[in-house]
Parts: sequence; C-alpha cells; structure tokens
Amino acid sequence: MSELHVGDVAPDFSSIDQDGNTVSLEGLKGQVVVLYFYPKDDTPGCTKEACAFRDMSATFAEAGAAIYGVSRDTAKSHQKFREKYSLNFPLLADEDSAICEAYGVLKEKNMYGKTSIGIERTTFIIDADGKIAAIFPKVKVDGHVDEVLAKVRDLV
Repeated sequence: MSELHVGDVAPDFSSIDQDGNTVSLEGLKGQVVVLYFYPKDDTPGCTKEACAFRDMSATFAEAGAAIYGVSRDTAKSHQKFREKYSLNFPLLADEDSAICEAYGVLKEKNMYGKTSIGIERTTFIIDADGKIAAIFPKVKVDGHVDEVLAKVRDLV
C-alpha cells in the first residue's frame, strides 16, 4: 500500500470490536471518524492515550465524531482493557494486521537491539464522506487528544 495522504479516500475495513460486533468504515459513512492506532492493550503509553480519548469522548461526540481504537490485540484482550479502564468507545481487533497494513502504520522498531515490526502510534481523522481529513503520525501521547479535537472541530 502506498502512503496515505490528506484528501485520499480512506481504505475501507471490516473488523470486530471487543464485543464481537462487526464494524466497517463503509458502515460509518456520514459521520466523522477518529481512527487511532496504538501498539498494545494495557501498556503505559497506550493506556494513557486511551484514557485521554475516554475523558474527552463526550466532547468528540458533541463535535460529531466517533472514536475507534485499533491494535493487533484480540477482541478478548480489548474487552479486558476496555473494562479495566472504563473505556467508552469501541476497540477494533486487527489480528491479521489488514487494517494496519492498509493504513501504513506497521513500522520496523528496534528495542534493546531486537528488531520487530510493530504499530507506530498514528491517528487518522476520516470525514463524513470517507476521505482522510488529517493524519497524525508518530504520536506523542501528551496533548494529542486536544490536537485531534481541534482538527475535528475545524471540520464541522
């Protein structure tokens, strides 16, 4: 997949959430979607980011945007993570990495001399027509949710 840019049609996907419900981008057309990719459930940075989205979810809803988190964890892992932190938005299981690949968020990582392929924390805002309105690559968690909300508000 070539790199995605603002203005591109967002790649469609279909996945299950933490409760086994099927979610597709096609089914979300007509609303603004915040699709944020994170490396792993219940790890420090991912928990901080998820809780920040949780705390602002009502404000996103007022602005007309729905939040979806995506990682390669299982639906069962997502369910535990969601319950533990009272997350109030769906988490999509991308166990086969199809969504991550379509959105180009899998990157080579090097930690303690070991190289692996993992999710680079990235957020996409997809407008009501299914086009990419904003991309936030290499996300730093602190202040990120406020940046995303400001961009969502610019869309409406």
